[in-house]
Amino acid sequence: MTGEETPETLACRPEEPAPEPAKMPSSEPTEEVAVLEPSGEHSNPELQVPATQPSTPAAPISQAAPEANKPAPPSEDIPSAPMQLALEDVSDNSAAVSWEPPERLGRLGIQGYVLELCREGASEWVPVNTRPLMVTQLTVRNLALGDKFFLRVSAVSSAGVGPPTTLDQLVHIQAAIEAPKIRVPRHLRQTYIRQVGETINLQIPFQGNPRPQASWTHDGHALDSQRVNVRTGDQDSILFIRSAQRTDSGCYELSVRLEGLEAKATIHILVIEKPAPPSSIRLLDVWGCNAALEWTPPQDTGNTDLLGYTVQKADKKTGQWFNVLERYHPTTCTISDLIVGNSYSFRVFSENLCGLSASAASTKELAHIQKADIIAKPKGFVERDFLEAPTFTQPLADHTSTPGYSTQLFCSVRASPKPKIIWMKNKMELQGDPKYRTLSEQGICTLEIRKPSPFDSGVYTCKAINMLGEASVDCRLEVKASASH
Repeated sequence: MTGEETPETLACRPEEPAPEPAKMPSSEPTEEVAVLEPSGEHSNPELQVPATQPSTPAAPISQAAPEANKPAPPSEDIPSAPMQLALEDVSDNSAAVSWEPPERLGRLGIQGYVLELCREGASEWVPVNTRPLMVTQLTVRNLALGDKFFLRVSAVSSAGVGPPTTLDQLVHIQAAIEAPKIRVPRHLRQTYIRQVGETINLQIPFQGNPRPQASWTHDGHALDSQRVNVRTGDQDSILFIRSAQRTDSGCYELSVRLEGLEAKATIHILVIEKPAPPSSIRLLDVWGCNAALEWTPPQDTGNTDLLGYTVQKADKKTGQWFNVLERYHPTTCTISDLIVGNSYSFRVFSENLCGLSASAASTKELAHIQKADIIAKPKGFVERDFLEAPTFTQPLADHTSTPGYSTQLFCSVRASPKPKIIWMKNKMELQGDPKYRTLSEQGICTLEIRKPSPFDSGVYTCKAINMLGEASVDCRLEVKASASH
């Protein structure tokens, strides 16, 4: 050994204590370390990892940091160890540390700090900066994925190098974690409706690095592996049901987890089928050219709301069925304009999003439209005045509809002469708008709203006016997505 030793040499000797304070290191950098000069006293220089590794054979070590060199004999000129060494940030190619100045700076003050690195499995500390830097924060760059190492820092004065402070954790350079995120396709953000027997195939993309773990639940429970297949790739998860059943309806939740982070997405599925027909139907009354019917709702609506009923009539002579009312909501109706001398049968279908029920409820008895008896008019007969101001015999009913599916509002009015029918929304008359179609037949007033949206919600009014007066009825229409099942 020569009479002088560099601080790096002293710092890298784990066993031999320094008999006396070492002198300041040479100002020339070593060959294996590239140094970036700090721009100021408190700058954060970006330091490169040593270009080569020490030639000394590495000895295996545990996860604990290598023992620090034995401290030099106390000297008032040598500073104490820096305080509060902490790891500020770790990326996939860099590590940043910071510390606080030592409690004792020494009589001569300090000229800077030296940061050292010891790789996992090695026993020798390698200087990162070859000459002291007057900063309290350093960033080491150009590190490789998988690198594991310890760091320590020492204060340097003109009298020598003070004792080091070692980072109490192993630094591990690994790929940056990208938080998991799920991107639900637009068509799955509202209730996903399928018919019984159809295929359910949901492809839900997600993000995350490294690849996150994905899992599904159905109404908070694990999926039935006998019915539901799940295939998860690097960027999406696919839920597949070959033949949907009504029991597959419900709330499906996809959870994507990564390193303690989690993202969730909820998909509502509704599996529907055609409704059952009305439970029963009966012929209430027959008078003149009219017949009154009444029926009861079906016991099974097909797992969704009914859109209404379709009422048909058939003349006994021809046996052909004709629609009288479509998507009619009440369970009673009066069928008029029947032909005198004919006999009629009636039947009613239920209807939902899947269509009409497979069968109908039919009347057991025929409605016979008989000719009126001719009666001589007695003298002094006063002809009855049939004029009548409008009166609504069936009011409008509040209704809830699903966006995108046409809906109808119904009411019935009695008046003579025939009244003028005016439809209004929020007291504004609906006229000339192709979105609305009105129909008034045999006293039954219908307003059809084609493919409504939430904007079509509001209070709808039907007003009937003739020369004797006017009358009106109101109802509230709410257009919103169907509630989950």
